[in-house]
Amino acid sequence: MTARMDFGYTPPQRPGTMYSFTGKEYMPAMYRTLDIVTQGFKGIYIGDHLDGDGSYTIEGWTMLTWIAARYPGIQIGSHVMCNPFRNPALTAKMAASLQDLSSGRFVLGYGVGTGNVAEYDGYGYHFPTPRVRVEMLEEALQVIKTLWTDSPANFSGKYYSLSNAQCEPRPDPPPPILIGGAGEKRTLRVVARHADWWNVGSNMWRQAPHKLNVLKRYCDEEGRDFQSIRKTFAAYIFIDRTHSKGVEASKGYEERAIAGDPSAVRDELEKQAELGFDLANLAFMSFPETDDVELFLDEVVPHFS
Repeated sequence: MTARMDFGYTPPQRPGTMYSFTGKEYMPAMYRTLDIVTQGFKGIYIGDHLDGDGSYTIEGWTMLTWIAARYPGIQIGSHVMCNPFRNPALTAKMAASLQDLSSGRFVLGYGVGTGNVAEYDGYGYHFPTPRVRVEMLEEALQVIKTLWTDSPANFSGKYYSLSNAQCEPRPDPPPPILIGGAGEKRTLRVVARHADWWNVGSNMWRQAPHKLNVLKRYCDEEGRDFQSIRKTFAAYIFIDRTHSKGVEASKGYEERAIAGDPSAVRDELEKQAELGFDLANLAFMSFPETDDVELFLDEVVPHFS
């Protein structure tokens, strides 16, 4: 019996080496794609980028709000927000507002931040060391949770503070917190302490069995029920009715890709489901075309329903 799995769609926010489109093509293509995706996917999850090396780039929070209003039946989430881009108190307030406006459909995906130093420098953001970014992430999560639960909210930390802060309306229920990242020294311990959901990025999903073992060890050390954390992963999809065409299209992205005909794609997803992953956040690489999304909806999604 095939394990159940939900699917999330991660749309492009900018062109580049992976996608080829112009700013004028973007919105018509996004309308077409999301109208299709919302027929069978569980959610739409948006990344967090500010600068696509000078190319057309849509900011994530703005896009999430637009999607929440246009598609009222589907889950929405960030995948994942970069903590250094925004004060976490502001993030908590924005998330609480979006949770209220979307009638409880929001998932707050959160992480230490992208490694694109130029993006930080260009916008005037400080780019700390990996260790400091993890410390900031853990403190930020405490700030967010405090604002969502306490009124007034107070917090005093090394990087952030709150002083009689209010976050009304407080989210009811609070959005699940998804932490993206798989660093074994620090990030996975933060996941064990604070995450409702965990996501393995597309660059590491093939290492999932090992990462799961590390996370379980940290959960045991922290007194956390390993099964209480929802396991999710991200991947690029290259799907074609002809297996060889799907595989050929994935060249250069093999470590991030699930590629081939529908049967091969189903088999790979089944392996992840057997490990305990029940949500796959997927990017489809033929955008602005939709043939791959439609094929996936027709011949893969029903297999996991």
